[in-house]
Amino acid sequence: MGWEDLPPPLPFPDGKGVVGFRDGRVVQNGADRNWKEYAGACLLSPLRAGTTYRFEFFIGFVNSERSPAINVTFFGTTDCKNLPFGKGNAEFGCPTNGPNWVRLGSTFVTGQSRGSWEKVYIDVTPTQDIYAMAIGPDCDPVLVNVSTYYFFDNLVLADIRSFEFKVDKISHPCKDDFLLKVPFYKEYNYQWYKDGIALVGEDQAQLKKMHGEGKYQTLIDDGSSCKVTTFYDFTIPVLTTNVNKTICKDDVLVFGKQRLSKNGTYIETFKSIDNCDSIVTMNLKVLGELFDTVSARIFEGHEYKIQKKSFKNEGDHLVNLKSVIGCDSLVYLHLDYYKLFAPNIFSPNGDGFNDLFYISGSEEYIAEIELSIFDRWGSLIYKGKQWDGSNKGLPAISGVYIYVATIIMNDGAKNAISGSITAIK
Repeated sequence: MGWEDLPPPLPFPDGKGVVGFRDGRVVQNGADRNWKEYAGACLLSPLRAGTTYRFEFFIGFVNSERSPAINVTFFGTTDCKNLPFGKGNAEFGCPTNGPNWVRLGSTFVTGQSRGSWEKVYIDVTPTQDIYAMAIGPDCDPVLVNVSTYYFFDNLVLADIRSFEFKVDKISHPCKDDFLLKVPFYKEYNYQWYKDGIALVGEDQAQLKKMHGEGKYQTLIDDGSSCKVTTFYDFTIPVLTTNVNKTICKDDVLVFGKQRLSKNGTYIETFKSIDNCDSIVTMNLKVLGELFDTVSARIFEGHEYKIQKKSFKNEGDHLVNLKSVIGCDSLVYLHLDYYKLFAPNIFSPNGDGFNDLFYISGSEEYIAEIELSIFDRWGSLIYKGKQWDGSNKGLPAISGVYIYVATIIMNDGAKNAISGSITAIK
């Protein structure tokens, strides 16, 4: 799991373990520019001269500071006794500083700022038989200010043809001509397996037919060794879809072989363009003749609108509309006027009778009212909700005055009324 300040990125590409390595380090006495670490092995069988091989692996980066871009290099030697190398010598550096080591190839890799695993490979064709290998940083000394660290995982070294032997598909899994194949070489022998059991007669690079759903793989014998491909998990895909649909009363919806006209949930199987089964679940709602009752109020002279239709008169109205999906919709509209009353005379003489002027009627619907009183010369003498016949704190003289009232109802409707009021002492 690396170090506290040098953790590997998670999750690991393969299995539960990884191997780490440094390219330079910082210690108490300063920087070790030549401190380099490698993953090495004595090979079970040598890399033969003139044969092309691929070294495929994952490299893990801590972050951009602790794991800067690196030139990962692949080294080889003709004798396993050359492993290990540089033991106990912090200044030894890369394998080629020892005898009989050669540089086989390299690849330049950059990670992400927050840590990542990058899958890369190096292709090599050695000019001599290679019996041991090492992989890690290149040979150049590095100037470091912090300890650098990287990780390896899932290292695979094999004949490049081995990487070609991956099961591939012909056509779409739902189609009748769907088959599996691997690259063909006439000198190789093939045997196909399904779920770990050999398929009789399936001994070619391409299957003759599919043998049902399951995990397919191929055993390839090149005369000196056997290779087994990874599994191809063959599953015929089934598409599922849920659809919500609304229709009008007396309409019929064609759904596959079904003709639907009632509320309910229905299932039908169709074929996709690739011949896959497509299972559609239809949730159907049937709207009957829609019916609604609306009660509303307006100021006399104003309009009430339902969709594009307007109504001005008090009373009951029958409205025939179309819903958004085209169904008939009946609306009974009951329309009333707001009842407002403004007297034309009052007597602000303090006798307790008819001393105030105000707007009355439909009070339960009034949210706000603003009353303004003007004298006969047009001067504003009062502003409020009800007038007590005063003018700037003094009793107004008897006579005729003009009022303007702005009324806002609790449904947001707004209206302005005006007239004259006679004050009698």
